Amino acid sequence: MQDKYNHLDVERAAQAHWTGRDAYRVTEDAGRKKFYACSMLPYPSGKLHMGHVRNYTINDMLTRYLRMNGYNVLMPMGWDAFGLPAENAALKNKVPPAKWTYDNIAYMKKQMQAMGLAIDWSREIATCDPSYYKWNQWLFLKMLDKGIAYRKTQVVNWDPVDQTVLANEQVIDGKGWRTGAPVEKREIPGYYLKITDYAEELLDHVHTKLPGWPERVKLMQENWIGKSEGVRFAFTHDIKGEDGQPIGDGRMYVFTTRADTIMGVTFCAIAPEHPLATHAARRNPALAAFIEECQQGGTTEAELALREKVGMDTGLKVTHPLSGLPIDLWVGNYVLMSYGDGAVMGVPGHDERDFEFAMKYRLDILQVIHVDGEHYDYKHWNAWYADKERGVTINSDIFSGFDYQHAVNAVVHALQQKGLGEKKTTWRLRDWGVSRQRYWGTPIPIIHCDVHGAVPVPEKDLPVVLPLDCVPDGSGNPLNKREDFLACQCPVCGKPARRETDTMDTFVDSAWYFMRYCDPKNDQAMVGKGADYWMPMDQYIGGIEHAILHLLYARFWTKVMRDMGLVKVDEPFTKLLTQGMVLNEAFTRTGTEAGKEYYWAHDLDIVRDEHAKVISATSKLDGLPVTYEGWTTMSKSKNNGVDPQELIEKYGADTARLYTMFTAPPEATLEWNDAALEGSHRFLRRVWNFGHKLHAAGHGAAGAAPGKVFGVDSKALRLEIHTLLKQVDYDYQRMQYNTVVSGAMKLLNALEDCKATTGTGVPEALSEGFGILLRVLYPATPHIANALWQSLGFAQAQGELLDAPWPKVDPEALKQDEIELVLQVNGKLRGSVRVPAGASKHEIEKLAVASEAFQQHSGGASAKKVIVVPGRLVNVVI
Repeated sequence: MQDKYNHLDVERAAQAHWTGRDAYRVTEDAGRKKFYACSMLPYPSGKLHMGHVRNYTINDMLTRYLRMNGYNVLMPMGWDAFGLPAENAALKNKVPPAKWTYDNIAYMKKQMQAMGLAIDWSREIATCDPSYYKWNQWLFLKMLDKGIAYRKTQVVNWDPVDQTVLANEQVIDGKGWRTGAPVEKREIPGYYLKITDYAEELLDHVHTKLPGWPERVKLMQENWIGKSEGVRFAFTHDIKGEDGQPIGDGRMYVFTTRADTIMGVTFCAIAPEHPLATHAARRNPALAAFIEECQQGGTTEAELALREKVGMDTGLKVTHPLSGLPIDLWVGNYVLMSYGDGAVMGVPGHDERDFEFAMKYRLDILQVIHVDGEHYDYKHWNAWYADKERGVTINSDIFSGFDYQHAVNAVVHALQQKGLGEKKTTWRLRDWGVSRQRYWGTPIPIIHCDVHGAVPVPEKDLPVVLPLDCVPDGSGNPLNKREDFLACQCPVCGKPARRETDTMDTFVDSAWYFMRYCDPKNDQAMVGKGADYWMPMDQYIGGIEHAILHLLYARFWTKVMRDMGLVKVDEPFTKLLTQGMVLNEAFTRTGTEAGKEYYWAHDLDIVRDEHAKVISATSKLDGLPVTYEGWTTMSKSKNNGVDPQELIEKYGADTARLYTMFTAPPEATLEWNDAALEGSHRFLRRVWNFGHKLHAAGHGAAGAAPGKVFGVDSKALRLEIHTLLKQVDYDYQRMQYNTVVSGAMKLLNALEDCKATTGTGVPEALSEGFGILLRVLYPATPHIANALWQSLGFAQAQGELLDAPWPKVDPEALKQDEIELVLQVNGKLRGSVRVPAGASKHEIEKLAVASEAFQQHSGGASAKKVIVVPGRLVNVVI
């Protein structure tokens, strides 16, 4: 055994050993308890970052711990390989996205292997592989057949530079996230999935079938689905279109959750794309120009909420359904055609947005809700104006004097009598648009025929394979220029036809990959019997940034697969852990030309106070000050990232793993600390040195055999070791890995603090304690634990560490011959007293009064009363 800890040798040897015996290959075994633990599918961006290291180490610790506890554990890995970043890299480097992607996969896989992760690489998938995306296409066609997938024209976010549709989250301040070009609204055809058909079940299962999910994630899912109970009703009109017929059959529908305020309507607002707006714009050039201006910018609710609310009067009027009064009709830039009916009622008296709009354009404001004790101010908004809990209707004709629910019921009854409205449930959730005008994605399996229109590709012809040699040049989807891809025959008539060039949203790829892991080589079915064994997933681990869309789409996709008889589960993920981000300090200087410039910490002279907080920082290059930006997410662009590969080479994978687990609980953010990283490495050196000391003394894997006799020193050590083991095991079960590492450090302290090297049972207790420490440490630092386990002979005695049984707490070790009680005199702490573990109350009283601590503090007085709190303290009253 080497006397010095050399992490490079230790980790290289361990990984070669595990690879040689294919240690992490997992098969289905009905006779064992299964556990499926999975980290979210990574994008092959080029290099791992510390967030990856943390995420995968959490998963790895769980996997190794459960395997030692007898579980059949699956931890797979793959690559979310399609998407726009690969196209952008291709555009920049003038190489096909396929080459960039596969080169990155190879490099990142080596990095993961260097971390010593217990991944079953036989199940590796890449979503850009035709053997994977064939099943995207296959299920899409099945959904098309069942009406879950459909084609329609919709208003979308269009980036005129990238010439592609942008998802809502890719529109930032009205501009494309990559190009910075002002986003346009366009109507283009595309394919959609009816996730709204599953809205009720998706919402219901948030409350009933996701008990292992964080509450904030469940709330985010609930809010995104957005169920609203309200009333849908119509304002009538006689506005006729070009065909001489009333537009919309003479009805303009709106939805409201505040039907109690219906008598307070003073205007209505419609979306710029609304048919009534289009009609009015034909005769009003100013309105047409305004509508065109509204087309600029995205269609996201979040963006519209932040934009200034502007509008223009159409000059048209609609009729209030209950009062019969004419209501002015405005076009508002804050109204979305894709939400509800593209029109809203304006009640400025009791809606803050409408109040601001009315004040801006000097529209009427009517108070129709009163709250006792409150005064209505028509010039300033107050929160109580929207209070439906305390409010009572006023100025509402026959609907006055009602509380919220009674007013709603009365209004609905009146609308129903007129045939103009009814109660309705609406959803914030919208159908999932999966068409993308991009190259690097799953080809949508549709053929366009001049005679038969959009025709599904026959199942026997799947997959529709994406050409791998396209190089995007910024002029749109390169598939449109590939005649060898485009040209085909119509499956119906056999005449020349053209392939669809839109590809699928990459959320499709990540919506079911975890199912494919269960049976990744099956070329006859999307999923096989492996999914029956492994699903649902027992533990899913990933970042909070995926808390809405990815998880929602994965839940929807699972339900569709269930309804088609492909899987048997309702929900894919039993438990969810959203690990915290890894942060580091950032330093900047605002230049006159380059904008904000970021500086590496090692290029600065940093002054800190006694609490390590930054007081000032100056550049070593020019001596000028830089600005401390505080803690922020690690990023290459911010010059505050830490390269895991450099870390592994300098300190070892075990140090990197141990540090990321010890510094913060898994759910919390981790603030990078170089000193703490050094401390983690020193701790592993101490572990190695203690193991070498045991080896040199010949103690090895002696252990504590049944019936072994222990003396005072060995009993004390075993008590401490097994007490710590009990806590560590509890922490493992609740995945509090920071306190697991803390417990391992306390175990080493206990072993090092044992000064006795001889005596009854001491060598055995030391050996047993170190064997427990190695098993406790193994899930976090598998390489060093494996090396010491082998060197000290534990492998020969108890088998390889990989499958060694988890140490059990010995009840005998927790039994104490003596216990220490706090000693008080007249209620004040005066020391302690040791008593036999089974001492009676009378015996404890005698020992307390006779103790040296009492004699020192009693001043010669005798005890009047002795109070014993069992197991805790003795208070002697004098």
